[in-house]
Amino acid sequence: MPTIINYVRQPITALARDQETGSYNTPHQHARGQLLYATKGLMRVASNNGIWFIPPTRGLWIPAGIVHDQLILSAVQMRTLYIDENHAAHLGDKVRVIEVSPMLRELILTLVEEPVEYEDNEKNRAVVTLILHQLQHSKTIPLAIPWPTDRRLLAVCQTILDAPEHAMSIEYWAEQVGASSRTLIRLFLKETDLTFRQWVQQVKLASALSRLEDGVPIATLADELGYASPSAFSAMFKRVLGESPSSYLNKR
Repeated sequence: MPTIINYVRQPITALARDQETGSYNTPHQHARGQLLYATKGLMRVASNNGIWFIPPTRGLWIPAGIVHDQLILSAVQMRTLYIDENHAAHLGDKVRVIEVSPMLRELILTLVEEPVEYEDNEKNRAVVTLILHQLQHSKTIPLAIPWPTDRRLLAVCQTILDAPEHAMSIEYWAEQVGASSRTLIRLFLKETDLTFRQWVQQVKLASALSRLEDGVPIATLADELGYASPSAFSAMFKRVLGESPSSYLNKR
């Protein structure tokens, strides 16, 4: 990204950038806090301690200094905010997925239309104030896949991430890495703050978002990911994201 964003006087600035499916932005960091948001398309973002999948209607808050990469899973229309240190302090020091309300979306699009160093006038000040208010009151969405450091857990997690439809049981994975199931259960809680079942659910949800973008039917998706029925899959999807798969597809 252009380094000019680090030196502008404005408390928030916005940039638009479109990227094609398969594009990859190598690990990098920003001097400002970043709200990574796309009006269209699906992104995967990874840092040393987690992986996040960002669909439309969601944004990813990335505090300044966090090294992260980006993989574009379907063509995106990125509309990103960069927020100075004073205002970013109110948004937390952890990477998190937030809900982007229709109002926040329109405010972001309004600021994107302005130059990076936009005029300090009444309208722009009002837009910035409203954006900050919306961000501070945005709901956090549990779309993170926490990433462990223990070598045994790393082997398990990477294999599941690569093929979530073959997640298998905790007993199976314990045998594969030469540990007891009790040890793996303890490690999952210690290193990810999630149970094994919860962690696998997050991976399956991320896989579902990607496959929905590819046009895989909901019934097929539910079967491939091991859910008893499409309704069981839809219930999980709605519980986490607050909307059904069909509603999500209609908003893309």
